[in-house]
Amino acid sequence: MAKLTVDKLNLKGKRVLIRVDFNVPLEGDRVTDDARIVGALPTIKAAIAAGGKVILMSHCGRPDGQKKPEFSLAPAAKRLGELLGKPVALAPDCVGPEVEKIVAGLKGGDVLVLENLRYYAGEEANDAEFSKKLAALADVYVNDAFGTSHRKHASMYGVPSLLPKGSRAIGFLVQKEIKFLGDTLEKPVRPFVAILGGAKVSDKIKVIKNLSKKVDVLLIGGAMSYTFMAAKGQKTGASKVEKTVKNKKTGEETSVIEVAKELLKAIGESKAEFVLPIDHLVVQKFDEASPAAVQGPEIQDGWIGVDIGPKTIELYKSKLANAKTVVWNGPMGVFEKEPWATGTRSICDALAALKGATTVIGGGDSAAAVAKFGMEDKMSHISTGGGASLEFMEGKPFACFEVIDDA
Repeated sequence: MAKLTVDKLNLKGKRVLIRVDFNVPLEGDRVTDDARIVGALPTIKAAIAAGGKVILMSHCGRPDGQKKPEFSLAPAAKRLGELLGKPVALAPDCVGPEVEKIVAGLKGGDVLVLENLRYYAGEEANDAEFSKKLAALADVYVNDAFGTSHRKHASMYGVPSLLPKGSRAIGFLVQKEIKFLGDTLEKPVRPFVAILGGAKVSDKIKVIKNLSKKVDVLLIGGAMSYTFMAAKGQKTGASKVEKTVKNKKTGEETSVIEVAKELLKAIGESKAEFVLPIDHLVVQKFDEASPAAVQGPEIQDGWIGVDIGPKTIELYKSKLANAKTVVWNGPMGVFEKEPWATGTRSICDALAALKGATTVIGGGDSAAAVAKFGMEDKMSHISTGGGASLEFMEGKPFACFEVIDDA
């Protein structure tokens, strides 16, 4: 997917409208994790150096179309100014005459952050009028928000659709995401191992189907492993098993156990080796102080699985030992609680120890785990988009990239 990149555009004196992902965690007016702002810096700095009038747009939180001050982008704009070492202005809104007047007064190298896009319902609805108002601020458009690129929202799809050919590019962050995720899936160096964890099988059905056609080994952990165990007729005790999922549009319920049975059958017919935990760390109460035990491969009545067990850790480490390409999405257990973090930490350690391998972390909880254990610099790539990286691994086309010019 070779797309036009920001460095190939003539930005001098142009209004450069960049969609960034500044949906960052806040405590009052302070940004507690600036990783997404830092991730956008190469593109922003390139636009400044090229003499562009830099206009940044993003959402923050879920204000549901209302101007709620707790979702203001003011803390993100302030932090960006500190990182750039230059003044960064915050517009009082993201559209309207006042914003247009501020944009008209920008000089080359200036940086302006528009207020939260989701203060308007038109952003998530991909509303034509809202898209027009945003597009009126731009000479060129840059998508550098991978984390929302699977969403057909106004700032992601509507705006670039309205701009002329040759003026719509991707930023360096999106370019890096497409390269790592795309190359990993389409031309992996083998052995290729995928590690999938987390709570729900239903969230990862399409990912499992797609990866089972591409990988050599598929390692399963987290609560989703208990759903697969139930599908195989194994005892899961009081562990979290996903029994049904409701279709948001129709309200119709589907048995996840039956879906898991079908998946197991399909994977059995593929070339991929599908590996479930052979033992589990279990507790009787969902409380860190609760006495823990190791059981396996089944979990006895009254016990709750909270992590993969020691034999599984050794098995998974052996499956990873010779890997040349690894994709990881989802923790092995409840890693947020220290007594139950061993499985997830062990996977981190195993990936960090690989020599000459490409290790791609698919955002979300996996990225949080890598950060918690201080291993970010040991991984080849950590995706900035949990949901987006999942959909990319499903093989879904992104409409937002289709309206960006080809290289």
